[in-house]
Amino acid sequence: QVPNIIKALHKQLKEKSIKSRQGCFSLLTELASVLPGCLADHIPALIPGIVFSLADKSSSSNMRIDTLSFLHVLLCNHQPEVFHPHIKALLPSVVTCIGDPFYKITSEALLVTQQLVKVIRPLDKPCIFDAKPYVKDVFPGTLKRLKAADIDQEVKERAISCMGQIIYNLGDHLSTDLQPTLKIFLERLKNEITRLTTVKALTLIASSPLKIDLRPILGEGLPILASFLRKNQRALKLSTLNALDILVKNYSDSLKPAMIEAVLTELPVLITENDMHVSQVTIMFLTTLAKVYPSCISKISGSVLAEIFQLVHSPLLQGGALNAIIDFFQALVLTKTAAVGYSELVKQLTAPVYSSGSAGASLTLHKQAYHSIAKCVAALSSACPKEAPATVNQFVQDVKSPKSSPAVQVLAFLFLAEVGRTTNLSAQRELRTVILDAFASPSEEVKSAAAYALGNVSVGNLKEYLPFMLKEIGSQPKRQYLLLHSLKEVISSSPADGLAPYVEDIWALLFKHCECTEEGTRNVVAECLGKLTLVNPAELLPRLRKQLSAGSPHARSTVVTAIKFTITDQPQPIDALLKGCIG
Repeated sequence: QVPNIIKALHKQLKEKSIKSRQGCFSLLTELASVLPGCLADHIPALIPGIVFSLADKSSSSNMRIDTLSFLHVLLCNHQPEVFHPHIKALLPSVVTCIGDPFYKITSEALLVTQQLVKVIRPLDKPCIFDAKPYVKDVFPGTLKRLKAADIDQEVKERAISCMGQIIYNLGDHLSTDLQPTLKIFLERLKNEITRLTTVKALTLIASSPLKIDLRPILGEGLPILASFLRKNQRALKLSTLNALDILVKNYSDSLKPAMIEAVLTELPVLITENDMHVSQVTIMFLTTLAKVYPSCISKISGSVLAEIFQLVHSPLLQGGALNAIIDFFQALVLTKTAAVGYSELVKQLTAPVYSSGSAGASLTLHKQAYHSIAKCVAALSSACPKEAPATVNQFVQDVKSPKSSPAVQVLAFLFLAEVGRTTNLSAQRELRTVILDAFASPSEEVKSAAAYALGNVSVGNLKEYLPFMLKEIGSQPKRQYLLLHSLKEVISSSPADGLAPYVEDIWALLFKHCECTEEGTRNVVAECLGKLTLVNPAELLPRLRKQLSAGSPHARSTVVTAIKFTITDQPQPIDALLKGCIG
């Protein structure tokens, strides 16, 4: 259909009637948005119409704005190569619009120019198009708008972003113009109204593969950026942290220790459970610092670590922020210069658990905190393989000791689960017995942690543990509920090819227990069945369906519940097959 539409519009784009032309651009804008790339073959037919509407003296300002906004959508949704033959015709009329007295036209034109700069010289792939002759078109018009003080706020911001893009893509062609332009960015950084946009533009420039020389503005610029971390504007804090991160990664040889220290003093305050995202970005920046300037980190590690330990022990920590902390600990422990080594970090992480008192006490921290601590300690021991065996031994002894509080036992099991998932722990001969003994613990938390540990330790050593677990499920009715929870962990965390030899045995066992009178047990069986079906959906889903017509109501309800667990957040091969079953 597209060729026919273009053919019909082609003539109308040159008509006198402004209404018709606006209608054409409105239709074309929708087309380019809905079907990215669909107009690639028709660019030669569209360019004359675009240039006509931009240059035509009788065009109203709305006509120009509509044309520019279509051009922006067109440039964003098509490959750069298709425009290269037409840049010569297109660019002058867009640049003229940057100088238009009406601020809305200027603003749209700057947006289009920013996109055109990416098109003229895409840096993410090889390109034969020569961009150099066009720098003299794009740069002066944008610079004039960047310098102007009395213009509309939106034009100011777009001029900054557009110039940032020009320096990012064409900075090596600007020769003597580059440094004076960067000085203007420094001025805009000091202005409250333009500082956020400028921080984003500098982040872009600093990440350019052209390695733009920023040394002349870093000395003055870095303290200004550091001061933004104190401001009560969240977006500014986040953008500044990103800018600092890129600068440290790409310009480490140009930054002096004194500059870095000015930034470091601002960081501890940003790490707080009141704003997990700001904390996460701050900790990611600290990780970069630990890798690039290990000596600076040791100066503040005390104040920063105090805040990070608070986060680890918080019930709110999870996801991205937790992963950022894990990366930071691994980077920190490998710096070798840090005042805090492996054993000190482990001690500080686990301190609240060990100080929680006698064996009778219940858990002192929130359940989530035990998972966070276990993940952090496991990450430290994987970064320091020499220290790991001793830590594993220590935790196995903690579980065995009758003096250990439930809190200590829970942490030990969760740690063994984290390590066991990726490492074969068969060297720990007594581990299996220790876990099974804990199934008889009076504390529900300890039992649940032991089941979690058994499942994850099995993932690291399927050959030894899984047949044993299946045998136990069949022969130990008292422990069955906990063992099924362990099996659920195995099915959830094992790679499909590792599980493949055991699928038949697990399947048979689960169907033996799907008629159990205990609803709790049936629910775990259902979850196991659903997750097991994901291992080989083409074969197992039809077999699961077949069971719907068999057995008791209990068995059928278990199968229906199992289907719930085959529906996942992420796309899976089973999705196409489920369409045929549901509804």
